Amino acid sequence: MTEREKMIRGELYYPGDPELTALRHKAHRLCTQYNQTFETDEETREAILRELLGNFDAEEHYFQGPIYFDYGVNIFIGKNFYANFNTTILDVCPVTIGDNVMLGTGVSLLTPVHPLKFKERNPRPSADGELRVLEYAKPIVIEDNCWIASNVTVVGGVTIGAGSVIGAGSVVTRDIPPNSFAAGNPCKVIKEIEN
Repeated sequence: MTEREKMIRGELYYPGDPELTALRHKAHRLCTQYNQTFETDEETREAILRELLGNFDAEEHYFQGPIYFDYGVNIFIGKNFYANFNTTILDVCPVTIGDNVMLGTGVSLLTPVHPLKFKERNPRPSADGELRVLEYAKPIVIEDNCWIASNVTVVGGVTIGAGSVIGAGSVVTRDIPPNSFAAGNPCKVIKEIEN
């Protein structure tokens, strides 16, 4: 099994693998290009996002920028998506975003997880004697019709249920049920949103 396959499956993997390093370098280069392109140059910005994201659709997706992605290839976005300034998505594992989702300024979607056990977290020698740090990740799912307010951090392994709103500055460390207003650090359900 390749390091990329391990990564996507949420298993311990070596992020210094040449294939993964090349993918990260490409994503970081494209993010930098996007961030340096003025928003009136829509054609260039759209071309960058098409290369960066597997399912980018200029009619359905808008990123204000700046943007910061780890790989880009593991981000899957539904229709009618909007992301404000300073969106960070570390897509070591898949990040799946439904239809009609809005991200406020400074939202971070962070799938990487480092082991709690120091023996798994500390550098370890590989077969060739090179010291390697291993990590793993957990996917993030944001279902349809969600609004994630400014400066929210969502960690790996979390699903935010359809129709939910996450209050500004929250740190989401566990699943949020559908049609909920949740806020805080750690983020907790404050009330149900009635239709």
